[in-house]
Amino acid sequence: MIVAVLTVELYLPGSASLKDKRAILRQLKDRLANKFNISIAEVDHQDKWQRAQLGIAQVGNDYKFLEKSMNTILQVIDENDAAEVTEHLIEYL
Repeated sequence: MIVAVLTVELYLPGSASLKDKRAILRQLKDRLANKFNISIAEVDHQDKWQRAQLGIAQVGNDYKFLEKSMNTILQVIDENDAAEVTEHLIEYL
């Protein structure tokens, strides 16, 4: 069993309040969860309205599949106009 963990730091330039931030993140998280078989949550910066850190995990038994999936997820997040990826880290356990 392999666990892939993707940590993504986001900058949300269009967010003017925590309500805006939550709406942006909810839309992004729902889209990712529906498209990929992942667990996703906001793990840091809950009180900052233009920053967010998402934690994404996926479990499988094929390293190449998980690697491709994590890179695709990162690409989808990066293509989102409402959020800019400032930092990311992919780990395999």
